Amino acid sequence: MSYERSSALESQPTTFRREDDPEYRDDPEFTHFSESLSEQLFELTSKIGKLSQQINLLGTKRDTDRVRERIHDLLDDARDSFKKAGEGVKKLSTWEDLGASQRYTQQKLSREFQASGTEFQSIQRTALEKQRASTTAARAALDTGESGDQPYRDEPQQTQEQEQPRLASQDEVDFQESLIVERESEIRNIEQSVGELNELFRDVAHIVHEQGVGIDSIADNVQNVAQDTRHADLELRSANRYQKSARGKACCLLVILAIVLVIIILAVVLG
Repeated sequence: MSYERSSALESQPTTFRREDDPEYRDDPEFTHFSESLSEQLFELTSKIGKLSQQINLLGTKRDTDRVRERIHDLLDDARDSFKKAGEGVKKLSTWEDLGASQRYTQQKLSREFQASGTEFQSIQRTALEKQRASTTAARAALDTGESGDQPYRDEPQQTQEQEQPRLASQDEVDFQESLIVERESEIRNIEQSVGELNELFRDVAHIVHEQGVGIDSIADNVQNVAQDTRHADLELRSANRYQKSARGKACCLLVILAIVLVIIILAVVLG
């Protein structure tokens, strides 16, 4: 449905509206809830922007553990916010006794949530791709380092002083291994959350589709009513013309009958 048709619904004349008509009844609870949901969606947009900035640092010289920690926290926060806003969109879609402008608000918020969800899904995929690439490279570098550190079997027994660098190197390997395991765990968490949110986004997409059909139906009904009103007005005008024409013909007929009657009376009297 086009934006112009949606706007036209909001600008329908308010003349002759009855206060007890559910179609036009004010609903303070709906207004408060929709405004609160709108604020949540605005905050989601801000969080997505911050998350995108941090994800762009992955794989660059500014990629640090602190950056990855911020990304992890932002992802968790955004997921929770999406779940909360998604439940709000679902609740709003079941609201009854709404007027045309309220239905438009209902659909508008659903579409905004869907758009934010699409953007968030794209950002999550980017984060996954970059973290997988980084983890794969780290794992390959670690494996190469381990193989390079293996001693030759025909070397003589090393002294305690020679063992110290190897022990330090082993500690570094263990540390890097723990980091890789942690990153792999984060990747699995992101993949799991993507699946959970996908279900929510599918539900909202279905809601948006149904609301779009409903709004189109309302617009069509409004246009049909307008056309029926114009048609009825034309019929009334035509009936009024026919009535005036019939009244004129009746008057002429009465005059003719009166003349005939006078002629007959005169003929009888004079005869």
